[in-house]
Amino acid sequence: MAEVLKAPLVLEFPFTRSLGPVQSAFLTGLRERVVLGVKTGDGRTLVPPVEYDPVTAEEIRDLVEVGATGTVTTWAWNHEPRRGQPLGTPFAWVLVRLDGADTALLHALDAPGPEAVHTGMRVRVRWAEERVGAITDIACFEPYEGDETRQLGDHTGEFESMVTGIVAPARLDYVYSPGRAQTDYIHALSEQRTVGERCPSCRKVYVPPRGACPTCGVATAEHVEVGPRGTVTTFCIVNIKAKNLDIEVPYVYAHIALDGADLALHGRIGGIPYDQVRMGLRVEAVWSEGGRYPDHYRPTGEPDADYDVYKELL
Repeated sequence: MAEVLKAPLVLEFPFTRSLGPVQSAFLTGLRERVVLGVKTGDGRTLVPPVEYDPVTAEEIRDLVEVGATGTVTTWAWNHEPRRGQPLGTPFAWVLVRLDGADTALLHALDAPGPEAVHTGMRVRVRWAEERVGAITDIACFEPYEGDETRQLGDHTGEFESMVTGIVAPARLDYVYSPGRAQTDYIHALSEQRTVGERCPSCRKVYVPPRGACPTCGVATAEHVEVGPRGTVTTFCIVNIKAKNLDIEVPYVYAHIALDGADLALHGRIGGIPYDQVRMGLRVEAVWSEGGRYPDHYRPTGEPDADYDVYKELL
C-alpha cells in the first residue's frame, strides 16, 4: 500500500469591507492617535465601539473620546508569536479597559516576561510610527506608571479624509492529508487514470472516493476505473476573473459524470465556445502538462447523452 499523502497548504485572501459611521470614526481616530468609544442608552461607554446596543439592539451614534491609558483586566502569555501577530518576540495578550471605557479592548502587551504582567497593571498605547486607519495603528500596549492629562469627553467623530473601508488579509496555514482513498485516487491520476471506489452495499461508485459510502455508512475499498469520457450534467458560466488564475473569462465550470461513476465531479470545459456548452454534452479529459491531473474537459464529438441517463447525477 502506498504511503498516505500529506502536504502543507495555505488558504489566503483579502477581505474587503466598508465601514459604517461608527467604525469609520473609530479607525480614522486611531490614525490621528485618538481612541473613540460609543455611549449606550444606559450610559456605558463601549470600546471598541459598535453601531447597535448589544443589550437593547438600539442604534447608537454618540461618540466619546477615551484615554490612551488603561488597566489590564485579564491576560495570557504568548510564548511563540506567529506570522502576522503584533510583535515578533514573546508577548502577552491582554484585555485592557481604557480610562473612561466600560468594556475591554483586546491587544498585545510588550513585556519582558510573564512575571512582569498582572491583572490590574496600568498600561498605555504604543502608537505605530506610520498610521493608516486600522487597528494596527495601535502597535501594542506597554507598561505605564504616569498620569494621563489629556482632556476627554464627547467627540464629533469627524476628521479630515475619513477612512471608509478596509482590506483585512485572511490566512490559514495547515497540513492536509487526503487519507487512504484519495491518496490512491491521486496516484492513479498521475498515470492518467481515474479511479473510484464501489460501495459493497449499494454498489455505487464514488469519484473522487471518500473511503466510505455517504449513503450506507460503510467502508469502501474496491477500486473501479471510470471514464475516460463523461457527460456534463449541469454547469455555470464564470464571468468574474479570479486573482492569480490565468483563465480568460467567460469560461464554463461543470459537473461531469464520468462513465461508470455514480457521482459527478467538477471540471472546466474547454475546446468549445462557452455559449455552446449544454447539459448532456459528452466530454473527455485533456491532461495537464506533465499529465498529473485533468486540466480541462473537451467535447468528444459524440451525440449528447439522453437526459434519463444522467438525471440522477445532477
